[in-house]
Amino acid sequence: HAKFPPAPSEIPLSLFCSCESQENGRLVADSIAEKGQKTCSGPGQVSNGYPSTSPQSPRDGAGAGTDRGSTPGTFRTLVVQQTSLDPPRETWSKKMDFLLSVIGYAVDLGNVWRFPYICYQNGGGAFLLPYLLMAVFGGVPLFYMELALGQFHRSGCISIWKHICPIFKGIGFAICIIALYIAFYYNTIMAWALYYLLSSFRATLPWTTCTNQWNTPNCTQYLSTDLNVSWTDNSISPAEEFYIRQVLQVHLSPGLHQLGWVSWQLALCLLFIFTVVYFSIWKGVKTSGKVVWVTATFPYLVLLILLIRGATLPGAWRGVVFYLKPDWGKLLTTTVWLDAAAQIFFSLGPGFGVLLAFASYNPFHNNCYKDALITSSVNCLTSFLSGFVIFTVLGYMAEMRQQRVETVAKDAGPSLLFIIYAEAIANMPAATFFAIIFFLMIIMLGLDSTFAGLEGVITAMLDEFPHLLARRREWFVLGLVCVCYLGALSTLTYGGAFVVKLFEEYATGPAVITVVFLEVIAVSWFYGTTRFCNDVQLMLGFAPGVFWRVCWVAICPCFLLFIIGSFLAFPPEVRLFDYLYPFWTTVLGYCIGVSSFICVPSYMVYHLVTTKGTFKQRLLKSITPEAPGSSGPQRDTIVITNAV
Repeated sequence: HAKFPPAPSEIPLSLFCSCESQENGRLVADSIAEKGQKTCSGPGQVSNGYPSTSPQSPRDGAGAGTDRGSTPGTFRTLVVQQTSLDPPRETWSKKMDFLLSVIGYAVDLGNVWRFPYICYQNGGGAFLLPYLLMAVFGGVPLFYMELALGQFHRSGCISIWKHICPIFKGIGFAICIIALYIAFYYNTIMAWALYYLLSSFRATLPWTTCTNQWNTPNCTQYLSTDLNVSWTDNSISPAEEFYIRQVLQVHLSPGLHQLGWVSWQLALCLLFIFTVVYFSIWKGVKTSGKVVWVTATFPYLVLLILLIRGATLPGAWRGVVFYLKPDWGKLLTTTVWLDAAAQIFFSLGPGFGVLLAFASYNPFHNNCYKDALITSSVNCLTSFLSGFVIFTVLGYMAEMRQQRVETVAKDAGPSLLFIIYAEAIANMPAATFFAIIFFLMIIMLGLDSTFAGLEGVITAMLDEFPHLLARRREWFVLGLVCVCYLGALSTLTYGGAFVVKLFEEYATGPAVITVVFLEVIAVSWFYGTTRFCNDVQLMLGFAPGVFWRVCWVAICPCFLLFIIGSFLAFPPEVRLFDYLYPFWTTVLGYCIGVSSFICVPSYMVYHLVTTKGTFKQRLLKSITPEAPGSSGPQRDTIVITNAV
């Protein structure tokens, strides 16, 4: 609130009527006095008879006008609060656009391949107990906190820190670098799926026969009707050889030390993927909010079709029993709880700047608490549903091979989809149809997450450098997409699958968990839980309860520390196919992870050095939220004297 006492030479203000309206988070104060003939008829009206609306942000607002008792017709001092001439902040066209975007971001490829694998690996149905506990006490509180922060401060992951704790601004830059690393490898998986999709438009799927140029003598061709074919330990399915030798061409690369040439087929597939991404996000949430109506809903239709088809396959019950049969003894091991915490964290996706960006385009009084509960519940239920879709097919494969389900389900990650599931589809009636819709589903699951990840970076940079980038959004998005494509070229080589695995294990996991840990500490301990809860009450009309406060202050930091400590104490043994990653790749992986996190301490030092005053004054200023309007020319107050 800007309050300016009149100067001695000024005549007191006799009438100040303000019409306040909210335009995308900026308050516009129109002071109107029509020749002294009309007066404010009440607190809800202005001099021209139109009702006024209260500002929707506590950081926006000029004080309500007051009558200072001078006589009509005298000269008055008019205080005008001028807003920035920047383009107004974009908002979601519909509430459903926002919900589908968040659901599309949270429900990604990991829900389809990672959750079912981790579930059966950690005790089947017994795993659901630690999973739900980690969701309730760790994942959902973090999810809710980020939605509330983004909606209240209406800023991306960089500029938001000046309103919370300025010294932690490096967190925003670290998040942007992590998002770039994800874009380098995540979209490559969609390029693989697109290659499969294009290969599916034929009567006989290419991964069903052993007569192709990429097949080896160990290739064992069999269909559900081939009863005379025996499956041995040395047998290799045509689906596995198609994935490894034709799509990835891993056999042409000895390892990370010699990646080989770029596959031109995958390069074209990835170019098409990034073209779709660009034209979906180049105009902002107005366009991406429409695209997600297809990309976020179509996967559920396909999952339902595949679930019905899988349930009717012979042996499907074996897979379901294996998926849900509880092994309560595994709950006594630390690994189960670590996997549950990591799965719910990476599934809901706090800390990637996406939730902050999406929520910043919401109306100020939107019920983000309800949104957090709905979207996180949909995400968890989708993971559970995906388990049935996967394991009905695994049970069918075990029945067909006359093997145990755990033998068939030995593959994890993308191999579960591109080898096991693709092979099962090839053995179904109407295989071409099911292959097309399945790989379309994979592409759309990935597109949602890519839209969200890049939108988090775009929003952060546009909010941090509005005068430079706000009117050049399309060019900035084009440059960002080009950088992501060039960065992904290493994943398109013959050894590109090794690079994808390296980025997945080291570039994102430990770094983003550490960043989120610092984010929770900054919000709960420096900004203050009480202040944050007051902000939420100002938006929603009610404050978060004791449960949420305890989670933010104590449980969530412990939850994240548990994951970080486990990563450091038990570094994963990274292996892909027959390639065991050597020690130097572990060092390289940690260097990639540190390269993003280093932004946090670097900015702390920079902020302390550039801030004026004694060290104590600098430190105090670094952890104190900046006053609204003090950080730049977002609002200029102009005093007009002798206005009639």
